[in-house]
Parts: sequence; structure tokens; C-alpha cells
Amino acid sequence: MTATYTFDIFSTLDGFANHRGDWGGYWGKQGPEFLAHRAAAYRDPLRMVLGATTYSSNAPFLAPGFDSGLFDEWITRMFASPVTVLSSRLTEPLAWAGTTIESGDPVEVVRRLKAESGVPLRSHGSLTLNRALLNAGLVDAIEVTVFPVISGATGVDRIFDGAGDFDLRLLDNRTFDGDTQVLTYRPVRHG
Repeated sequence: MTATYTFDIFSTLDGFANHRGDWGGYWGKQGPEFLAHRAAAYRDPLRMVLGATTYSSNAPFLAPGFDSGLFDEWITRMFASPVTVLSSRLTEPLAWAGTTIESGDPVEVVRRLKAESGVPLRSHGSLTLNRALLNAGLVDAIEVTVFPVISGATGVDRIFDGAGDFDLRLLDNRTFDGDTQVLTYRPVRHG
């Protein structure tokens, strides 16, 4: 059986994955219901798939001496998962335990991982990588968490710039803490 691949991304209502300025993590909108949902999403075994930029942005949090008690439960679980980093510039060993580097064509690597993995594959962030995998038809689900903010002045990294055209089939939708939406879609190439 082929493993599923989920592209998991946080977003503002206007489609940004990141921001400049003093918004804080989750744009300051994380609540207890949402954090419990995230912990549940990372409870069962899975393999993370990340690009080099996303891996590198998380690596400082894995350094010896960093207080992991500062993490939300889902982040601790994510960091405890095995990881495949798709990169031609990083070299092993990496700070994230259970991490392997694959330097080949990301589309072919993920195609192989989907065929071989006994657990679901999940990627949080890694926009460039996930756009390529989406365009190649390898993304089974897009889970977008839409935080109730517009960051038109401070937003960076539009999530789907460079992606093809897709129809989205709604698989699940939930509201947490009164205003944070988690929308899960199955992408189908348009046309």
C-alpha cells in the first residue's frame, strides 16, 4: 500500500505562511483546542519530509542545551519523528535525531518514500518542496490552518505561488477556539 503524503501549512487569511514583525508564533492566535488538535495529529507514527530551508530553520531548536520544555506538545512529537530532508547542500550528521538526507530529485525521492514507507508522510512548511510535489501529483492532502489575521503589510512567503491550478475536494473542516480554521483538502489538478 502507498503511504499518504500530507502538506501541512499554517496560513493567514490572505495566504502568507510567515511574517515579519511582532505577531509571535501562530500569529498569536493559538488556543488550547487548536494545540490539542495539533498534538493529536502528531500522536501516531509518521515520517516528516522537509526541505533544507525548513530543516535549517528548526535545527537551532534541537541544539544541546535548548530548553525543549518551551515547545508545544505537537512540536515535541514532531521533533521525535524520523525525518527525511531533501537537500543537495546539507550533510550528515544532522542535529535532528533519526534524520536522513536524500540528495536526489525530490519528486523521485518522495515517490519512492510513498511506495516504501509503512507510516504516513507529513511535511510542515517546506513551501518550495511542497509546491513541486503538488505539481507532480504526490500530495494526497493539504491541511491548511487559517489563522484569523490578515498580514498584508508584514506577510512573507505566499503559500501557493508557483503551484499549478488545482480543484480542492474538502475532506474535513474544523474550527478551534472560536476562530481558527483547519481545512483539509484533496488536491485534483484542474483541467
